[in-house]
Amino acid sequence: MTINDLLLTQEKPGVVILTLNRPAAMNSLNFAMLNQVRDALDDLQYRDDIRCLIITGAGERAFCAGADLKERATLSQNEVKRFIFTIRNLLTSIQNLSKPVIAAVNGIALGGGTELALAADIRIASTTAVMGLTETRLAIIPGGGGTQRLPRIIGVAKAKELIFTGRRVTAAEALEIGLVNQTCAPEELLDHCLSMAEMIKETGPIAVEMAKYAINQGIETDLATGLAIESNAYRVTIPTEDRIEGLTAFREKRKPVYKGR
Repeated sequence: MTINDLLLTQEKPGVVILTLNRPAAMNSLNFAMLNQVRDALDDLQYRDDIRCLIITGAGERAFCAGADLKERATLSQNEVKRFIFTIRNLLTSIQNLSKPVIAAVNGIALGGGTELALAADIRIASTTAVMGLTETRLAIIPGGGGTQRLPRIIGVAKAKELIFTGRRVTAAEALEIGLVNQTCAPEELLDHCLSMAEMIKETGPIAVEMAKYAINQGIETDLATGLAIESNAYRVTIPTEDRIEGLTAFREKRKPVYKGR
């Protein structure tokens, strides 16, 4: 495990766990933490040995309580603009990471904390989790992509309700409306995420990367364009060694050994 003041990085075979490490501040996001997460992502982007990223928060209370409002109060208007662009770009980098990202929502996730979870591909929440885009209660709007990602995930009408009211939702309601994929007991959260990561590791690396690309890009277009994007992504998998290995392993009734080639 690599430890610095704001971010813990733990590696398991094929998996990296990034833990936001400001538990006394409910893992709220300040400039320094954003920069450290950005640097970690830049490193992961080019590592072929890593198949999945898990993001969680330190402690039992909070995943991420959003922007550090104490720091925010000290910032000039231009610095606030820079903060918003920084977090928006970071969350876009998480969404566009070539590897699947799982958000292990271990507690309170409000404002930018929910936006961080929304940028992940899969969200697994502790039953103690509380989520919400609460910015309108501070007379602002979600600025890290929440107004765009939330309606794409749970639908426009429900997203408007939650954003307009700034209402918080429990883990049970988050599961009901499709905001999270699964819920589990707090002590089982990381094991559930690692189990999901293990299932992902059994698949072809190039296939998963292309599937993520096709989904992310296709959802922004009409069906015909999306199908064309899917077709082009499929073509990338055809000449790979992994595709041949998958067919061979199926024929030989054994588990395939994929190498990302």
